Amino acid sequence: MPVDSNQDNAINVNELAEPYGVKLAAEEVCMLGRFLDLLFQANTRMNLTRIADRKQAWTRHVLDSLSVLPYLEAAGAQNMLDLGAGGGFPGLPLAIVRPDLPVTLLEATGKKARFLAETATAMGLDNVTVLSERAETLGSPDGGGRFAWDVVTARAVGPLRVLLELALPLVVEGGYLLAIKGERAAKEIEEAAAALRTLKATVESTCRTPSGTIVVVRRDGPIPRMYPRRPGEPAHAPIGGTPRERR
Repeated sequence: MPVDSNQDNAINVNELAEPYGVKLAAEEVCMLGRFLDLLFQANTRMNLTRIADRKQAWTRHVLDSLSVLPYLEAAGAQNMLDLGAGGGFPGLPLAIVRPDLPVTLLEATGKKARFLAETATAMGLDNVTVLSERAETLGSPDGGGRFAWDVVTARAVGPLRVLLELALPLVVEGGYLLAIKGERAAKEIEEAAAALRTLKATVESTCRTPSGTIVVVRRDGPIPRMYPRRPGEPAHAPIGGTPRERR
């Protein structure tokens, strides 16, 4: 499917990108635009995004994803995993602008994982690997992915106290979770206090962007072997949740 380059030129992507602190080369704009074309095409067959307007897709999807790029680079990451990759955000935009970085996309829903794999192949993204399994399984002591990535990213993957249990067992000690959150970020951090203590992690910083809040979490120490718990349990009974939530 051809890239709608005229529309992207009319949108003036780099003008939109400036508030995010992102500067894109013409080739990167072209590649990211091609990804949006593939996303919109596949969205007619499955639910990947509710956004139909291309300009909004650039800001709320692509640039929102690229807002974590400075933190990814500051971490000196040699690899990264995008947890709950869904329609490919933030993992695929990051893989496009960082072709040197091995990027793993973790997506439990089979048809979405197939879309991600087909898109990476169609775009020639040799640095992308797609895994279709649960984070709880991958990060378990026998799951093959425990403490395997320098950075884990996540966007729209549930409350922070749940996300911490899913993500931190995948991160090396001293590595980072970069969570793109919304307006409730401060409240979610407050609610995650018990999970942060239990999983030996610290919220190192937060940063507001035009479309969200980046929460930077550092894994500081050893994680008890019992975490993550069985698939579904972190969401149904969050660490530090109320008695009603833990039923």
